[in-house]
Amino acid sequence: MHKLVRKDERWNWGVEQKKAFEQLKKVFTTRPVLVALDLDKEMRVEADASEYAIGGVLSMKCEDKKWRPVAFISKSLNEAERNYEIHNKEMLAIVRCLDK
Repeated sequence: MHKLVRKDERWNWGVEQKKAFEQLKKVFTTRPVLVALDLDKEMRVEADASEYAIGGVLSMKCEDKKWRPVAFISKSLNEAERNYEIHNKEMLAIVRCLDK
């Protein structure tokens, strides 16, 4: 699917693209994207910042020992926040994640 949006790639919706699209639909509609929060389980927060946005995910360790997402957050930075040094943007991402 990613090839379809390349700058120098000609649009071509063929068998390969249809197969990839059907697989994406299946994944997004058959597997839970988020798990239900259980406060008795181990959790972690991962946060990140870029020049223009921050984001984070709250994950929970499930019975199969895999980390699964419980919640996501993303937010564009305003004009003043875009002027922050990167370590301050990272801290802003952490604070906003913990606040939510």
